[in-house]
Amino acid sequence: MAGEMPGEPRTLRLQHGNRIEALCVLGSHVRTDVFGAAPAGAVAFGVKHTEGVSVDVLFRGRAEPEAVSGAGARWPLDEGTVLRFSMSRASSEVNDNKVTVSFYAEGGKPINQAGVFLTGVGISLDVDADRDGVVEKNSPNKASWAWGPEGHGAILLVSCDKEFPFIPPSDCDSEQVFNREDLLDMAQMVLRTEGPQRLPRGYEIVLSISVSDADKVGVFYVQNPFFGQRYVQVLGRRKLFHAVPYPGGAAELHFFVEGLRFPDETFSGLVSIHVSLLEPLAEGIPHSPIFTDTVVFRVAPWIMTPNTLAPVNLLVCSMKDNYLFTKEIQSLVAKAGCKLKVCFGYINRGDRWMQDEIELGYTQAPHKSFPVVLDSPRERGMEQLPVKELLGPDFGYVHKEPLFEAMASLDSFGNVEVSPPVSVAGKEYPLGRILIGSSFPASAGRRMTRLVRDFLYAQRVQAPVELYSDWLAAGNVNEFVNFVPTSDKKRCIDWNRDILKKELGLLEEDIIDLPALFKLDKQGKAVPYFPNTVTMIVLARDLGIPKPFGPVAGGECCLERRIRALLEPLGLCCRFLEDVASYHGSLGEVRCGTSVQRQPFAFQWWHFTP
Repeated sequence: MAGEMPGEPRTLRLQHGNRIEALCVLGSHVRTDVFGAAPAGAVAFGVKHTEGVSVDVLFRGRAEPEAVSGAGARWPLDEGTVLRFSMSRASSEVNDNKVTVSFYAEGGKPINQAGVFLTGVGISLDVDADRDGVVEKNSPNKASWAWGPEGHGAILLVSCDKEFPFIPPSDCDSEQVFNREDLLDMAQMVLRTEGPQRLPRGYEIVLSISVSDADKVGVFYVQNPFFGQRYVQVLGRRKLFHAVPYPGGAAELHFFVEGLRFPDETFSGLVSIHVSLLEPLAEGIPHSPIFTDTVVFRVAPWIMTPNTLAPVNLLVCSMKDNYLFTKEIQSLVAKAGCKLKVCFGYINRGDRWMQDEIELGYTQAPHKSFPVVLDSPRERGMEQLPVKELLGPDFGYVHKEPLFEAMASLDSFGNVEVSPPVSVAGKEYPLGRILIGSSFPASAGRRMTRLVRDFLYAQRVQAPVELYSDWLAAGNVNEFVNFVPTSDKKRCIDWNRDILKKELGLLEEDIIDLPALFKLDKQGKAVPYFPNTVTMIVLARDLGIPKPFGPVAGGECCLERRIRALLEPLGLCCRFLEDVASYHGSLGEVRCGTSVQRQPFAFQWWHFTP
């Protein structure tokens, strides 16, 4: 059972000639050594108990206990004989149940008695372990976590959004809750208690987390004073323990739990919260836990969205030289039915590479989901954009900034893509797989910084694949890989082609080769000779493709004609955007200068099995 203490059940020491007092948590067991408590000359014993207590006799060497069903029965007093008590209903008053043990000499003569006054208390720390939005009572699965459609375990969101402009950059930096809007992001945790109006003197109920979990989880409690509600943090970075005032009778205390960190290279995503009943021993000696109940949460991962999901917003920077490009983007966005967000110079500070700075994804729990922007470690001028333009109510922010590693162009998020859902060798990836540009495994070339790469791997739901992109000057994977929606089930470069076919379960006919031409720069790296059509924007069925300016034959660019012939039979609409002056001349294209927020997957990530 989730609430049992590890190891042996709790042991009481009986005293003949005396009655002791004890608290018994419903569903748990208490043992006492009958033989050790017997007076001299005793050879047998009998047991009487009130209706609210169940008592078993356990004999050494016997597998099965013998239930004490009524008064009058006697048993021989042998070494190792133990009584086991349990209670199935709560007490209405302290010490309202009792167990009496009578000891007998030869011939059945009574010698003495020992007794225990018992108070039955129900304690259950509960969460939504079956992920249906309801905090069920004492789920057998609340202390563990399992993936998959038949899995179980509660889920936490990282409170990385910002409800109000006057609080720090993200909620998870704050130890305060300002109103109920904050609580809506959090998972509910309910402490259910049942028992008399007060506990026996000295007993305490304490919530706790481990030192290792203190920077990963926060727990709040809502108090209701006369002048409005107060939201008090009871567990967190500087609060490992919280004594819970016992409410008396049958009661439910509602707590709200937030994640403080996404899973990463040092954090698996699992956190535990405990409630313990502490018993006083003696003056000057710390109280001892006689019962502990534990719940486990997994922090929801950050999830990338592929091009095949519906677009919501397209972001682009306003520059002095991209006015005409922005007008074309407005037309494309209107046709696709999503919104356009233009970030002006006071925010972008001369940095036009939107895709390189941010990656837009989301996080999800059974009760809620919201978009989350992942901020790149690159700092080229646009680093204030995610915080000032995107972070807000129900729009989260996470930043990974290495302390000791030098930044390279492979740390731009143009170097991170995600495939649509794929099936590979019988293994389903319903959220797709992340593609990361890297160098040959045996080479000493450029790689994405370990902190960001490890973060992407640690999310676990979009198992990354590393491709070879170091052959390119910018080194970004989106220069040679893109995904467009088609009507079939699937959604240079021979080395990468083989990896993609193996790791994404693709066939040769699933890959469309678009015309591209590269030249080598002075460092021997490849740069696009004409605008790279692979780096297109995908807005549902509408494609914004860099205008390649190829040879004109019959009044039409032959490259555009070839691209239309390849993509339009798939039900896609091609629109060619002029980006030579505004992007291509600076070694980037349409895709590099924009970023798209998309609808989340319909598939719930916890149904996946890594």
